[in-house]
Amino acid sequence: MPKSTGFAARGTLGALSFLALSAAPLPAAAVPAPEESSRISFTQRYHAVHRGGIVRAANSAITCRTPKSTAVAPCSSVRKGSAAANNDFDMFYIDEDSDPNTYNSSRGELVVPRESRVSYARLYWGGNLRVGEQKPPEDNGRVLIAEPGGQYKEVLADTRVAHRDADGADAFQASADITRLVRRSGSGLYTVAQVNVAMGHSKAGSWGGWTMVVAYENESEPMRHLAIWDGFETMSADRRRHTLRLKGLNIPANASGRAGIVAYDGDRGVRGDSVSARSGKEKFVALADRANPDDDIMNSTITDVGRSGIRRQPGYLNALGYDSDVFSIKPALKKGASTLDFRFDAERAGYYLGVLFVQADSRR
Repeated sequence: MPKSTGFAARGTLGALSFLALSAAPLPAAAVPAPEESSRISFTQRYHAVHRGGIVRAANSAITCRTPKSTAVAPCSSVRKGSAAANNDFDMFYIDEDSDPNTYNSSRGELVVPRESRVSYARLYWGGNLRVGEQKPPEDNGRVLIAEPGGQYKEVLADTRVAHRDADGADAFQASADITRLVRRSGSGLYTVAQVNVAMGHSKAGSWGGWTMVVAYENESEPMRHLAIWDGFETMSADRRRHTLRLKGLNIPANASGRAGIVAYDGDRGVRGDSVSARSGKEKFVALADRANPDDDIMNSTITDVGRSGIRRQPGYLNALGYDSDVFSIKPALKKGASTLDFRFDAERAGYYLGVLFVQADSRR
């Protein structure tokens, strides 16, 4: 039988709302305002030891439109991967659905292996509320999601919402348990809409997106530690290093493992952002791959161990301020591990760190 330590509720609201929406979205006044904190320390959301793994789907909610300088690459080139930052452009919503009642929507494919059972699923969303316009923070804790072939359902944050208004940005991240929906719907393209992100242009720039993190059980896969951590830490000139420690592990030598990271407002081409991992008291090993240089990790990518061809609609290669990446951590597991440290470093402009999830082989 699977061994699981479960997940912490940590919330002050009730369970998320799943209301099928076939007409206009509910007015903001009908949505209870969640509790907010400008900083939320990273804590473990979920931990289990069983045969299976973690998969995710993700996409950005906003993209470039018009460059603000002739020195900047055209938007069409940036969407294909050219280096540029969100504050180089007038930014506008991605809107992939045909619903006139939504102003932003994007899709990402979730691939759960066959014969698997979803044990836990969580949706994270966030962005910047103040750019050329100011979005109301009361809408931070609400988003819409449609499963493959389904209608939109309202999701309300079921824990505190991170909300920090400083340094020219008005940043937030919210999340909710969506296990029942994903367990019922399985693999396919999910659509997420109405992420509370502002469009326009400012020095801080416009950015935002969403990520689904899904743990599953599968008897044909190795025994693994599966862990999801979340919080909201501002990495900046005042705090350029942050370390997280995962404890209680039983990882054998030369094990395989992966780590996923969700972060906001990282700019491609600005050097100085890095992430490294170590087991016990071993040396830190930089996490990097062909899509994410070791000195520019927060470079606005949505990748899976260097592969950017994840099915998304749209599939822009430069997500302009939104990172949702999965890295191999095998080099850090050569001698096994009972603890794992993840160290995050930032260049002066910094970024916002929102989610860390890890899967690693476990001894039986």
